[in-house]
Amino acid sequence: MIRRRGFQISDCGLRIGGRISNLKSRISGLGVLGLLLLIAAGAALAQRYYDRGNTPTWQVDKEFSHDVFTFVRIRYSSGYGGYEYGGYGGGPGRGRGRGYYGRSGGNWATDFPDSDLNFSYRLHQLTSLEVAPEPIVIELTDPDLVNYPFIYIVEPGRLVFSEPEVAALRAYLLNGGFLMVDDFWGVAEWENFYHEIKRVFPDREPVELMLSDPIFHAVFDLKEKPQIPSINVALAGRPYGITWERPDAKEVDYRAIYDDKGRMMVITCHNTDLGDGWEREGEDEWFFHEFSEKKAYPLGINIVFYAMTH
Repeated sequence: MIRRRGFQISDCGLRIGGRISNLKSRISGLGVLGLLLLIAAGAALAQRYYDRGNTPTWQVDKEFSHDVFTFVRIRYSSGYGGYEYGGYGGGPGRGRGRGYYGRSGGNWATDFPDSDLNFSYRLHQLTSLEVAPEPIVIELTDPDLVNYPFIYIVEPGRLVFSEPEVAALRAYLLNGGFLMVDDFWGVAEWENFYHEIKRVFPDREPVELMLSDPIFHAVFDLKEKPQIPSINVALAGRPYGITWERPDAKEVDYRAIYDDKGRMMVITCHNTDLGDGWEREGEDEWFFHEFSEKKAYPLGINIVFYAMTH
């Protein structure tokens, strides 16, 4: 497992200049040749299975210091351990995860910081993209949000946006930003998220993504829409082939929301947990090879490159 001891939100102070369109234009300019460095990514992952103890770090090329990709996690103000207790569905969340940081932790902090650090490292290791070694945590209402073209929300099953968050997220997405939503399971959690995203876009529907959709083939040519369970569920279900976390979550479900020009603004990863595949990669070799290496990292990288080149 890649992780840094004592990592705190206060350490995540990196900011980059420029606006959403600037960084996306730079990455689009890499072209196909710039992405071909990923061809041997599977082999590289297979060779790097071990517990590094501390997250490897690296220096960003000064030439691209204002055009680095930064993994940005959204700290939202509701749900278990957040500013309020409960959400649209009421009651506590499924858990705080191993990372417990910020004002009161909360569902937004699930898998933090290991998942964010690990994914940033793998993105740096396996691609030609300039990646910031320090992921950050930011709120939707932070004015600096416009500097980051990609944001990540985890466990939205009890999320309730405030009115300022609704307005800020709508403006961010319509102005070129991209949102990845991950790790929520079953009917009730989907209904809660659907209620909240419809407050952001009352006139737009999440559209189911088929395996033929380009996002599943942007860099890695995935042969299935992967379902990634938490490591505990994976290990318990291994003898039975069970990869779902509850009976009403057996089928993985990926959906997208598009703008008026057909640009994908949001991808929802429902009945799956990419973040655990990133966070827990070093805890069990079978889990690493079966879920982190084959599914969580390839799909995560596909999503980032698709988002940054469309």
